[in-house]
Amino acid sequence: MFTGIIEELGIVDRVEPRAAGLRLAVRCRKVLEDAEIGSSISVGGVCLTAASVAPDSFSADVSPETARRSNLGGLRPGALVNLERPLSPSSRMGGHIVQGHVDGTGELVSLDALGDGNWWLSVQFPPDLDSYLVEKGSVAIDGISLTIAALEGDVLSATIVPHTYQNTALRVARSGHVVNLECDIIAKYVAKLLGRERESRPSGITTERLLDLGY
Repeated sequence: MFTGIIEELGIVDRVEPRAAGLRLAVRCRKVLEDAEIGSSISVGGVCLTAASVAPDSFSADVSPETARRSNLGGLRPGALVNLERPLSPSSRMGGHIVQGHVDGTGELVSLDALGDGNWWLSVQFPPDLDSYLVEKGSVAIDGISLTIAALEGDVLSATIVPHTYQNTALRVARSGHVVNLECDIIAKYVAKLLGRERESRPSGITTERLLDLGY
């Protein structure tokens, strides 16, 4: 489990296509301080397992499903990626619960300066994620925990504070950039439970209606 608070910017060193999926090598240092083969590392919001670890880099395999659902399949050497280690039991929860299980990708519509180092980020998201996104709710964009400030149709917006802009890959993002989206896991569970409740009720009959009728 992750928090969406980015620890380090990594640099993609190699992208090696495989018969199934690909292997990604990333140059970094901080997230490797306590890493070993088998460790989980969030790369651009995607939870990957380290297949090899060196003092200044690690490599991980990306499955065909992950490459299809995320933007990792489109990375090229030199690209910046947001990195985070898993939450430890003694850590403070600075963002929200982020699993590193990407729900889909969105497209960066705009990133406009607001002044004093703040930015207004707008991202178009796919229709199937709409039920899980609400104003003031949480969303992870390329692994960054953000609060949704506005929702207009299929576009969500969030304010990017100076620290986040300066210390994540957003600083090199441009209009049209593909970003990884992970919705709040709590929102997904609530939506499923509500769907089951609706399906279990006879058509047109609700608890409130039965009470009105004296039952």
